[in-house]
Amino acid sequence: MISNVATDKKAQQVRGFFIKGITVAILSGMAYGLYSAFITYAMGKGVWEDWYSENTVLTLFVVVYVLGVLGSGINDMISAVWAIGIAAAKGKLMDFFRCIKSKPGLVMMGCAIAGGPIASAAYIISLQMAGSIIIPITALCPALGAILGRLLFKQKLNGRMVLGILICLTATLMIGWSSLQEGAREGALLGCAIAFIAAMGWAIEGAIAGFGTTVIDYEIGITIRQVTSGLVNLLILLPIVCLLAGNIALAPQLTFSALTSSPAMIFFVVSGFFALFAYSLWYKGNSMCGTALGMAANGAYSFWGPFFCWLVLGVFFGLEGWNLEPIAWVAAVVMFLGILIIAVNPLDWFTKKTVQEIEEVA
Repeated sequence: MISNVATDKKAQQVRGFFIKGITVAILSGMAYGLYSAFITYAMGKGVWEDWYSENTVLTLFVVVYVLGVLGSGINDMISAVWAIGIAAAKGKLMDFFRCIKSKPGLVMMGCAIAGGPIASAAYIISLQMAGSIIIPITALCPALGAILGRLLFKQKLNGRMVLGILICLTATLMIGWSSLQEGAREGALLGCAIAFIAAMGWAIEGAIAGFGTTVIDYEIGITIRQVTSGLVNLLILLPIVCLLAGNIALAPQLTFSALTSSPAMIFFVVSGFFALFAYSLWYKGNSMCGTALGMAANGAYSFWGPFFCWLVLGVFFGLEGWNLEPIAWVAAVVMFLGILIIAVNPLDWFTKKTVQEIEEVA
């Protein structure tokens, strides 16, 4: 009798930890949606409004590629400041400096480069070349992450979980369906190929960083991630893109103008805050329930992004063009069902599982 009680309590603990991991991953997708909305608004205020206007003196290449990298770099640096401040407030700042010198810390820095500057730049470039048609391709990152997690870390996947992941991917395809109907732009094939680089970069980051935060405190891991991403974006990637634009001096000029534009920086501070929690909860969720499941739950950002852009930009700030298509609401329901199937076996509502079976799932 006592043994059965202990077994039941152990099963409840395992299941509770697993469900908490799924919940954390879902919250990370919501935070990513808020980050997307506020960085979009920030990049339309102050000097950014002049840069994107019809009367801009900047070339099309600079407007499309350089400003995208600049906005991403500023956001990640502000997010890094938030991360360092929180770590210092919790007495973890020395842990940060110790970890960046360790092998796990170097691995986290590599993940930051793969998922930060490389993946983000690939996403921006592919979006400009092919339009929203690339969304379903970047949504392959959970599937790619699942494969990497299985190959690298032997993370288990059963048929039910695979089904749930496929349902989540289907929901993402539904959201991108209207874009697919619009037809392909010139150069879309190359854009789609570049989008695959973004998907692979995020898959690598999710798989390795999720495992890494089982060794490193996830708050320290995300601090390493944001500091690395911000510095590489602004000090390496931005000058390279400016050099391709024909004027490397644009890097410090545009950076200074952006940092001194207070109407925009106010909202970059907000977007950096939500970006911090988007990635930190993503790392934590992946470490708690595995790469495949964490990335599938986090993949709900394909709904939360448009949703919070509509809510923040359209409803709150009154900007036009941010209405949410009906298919997005339908896809949200489908995605919820997919996540539910990943997290819970419906048969558990009618039968009892042994603790060994539950541990195998988690």
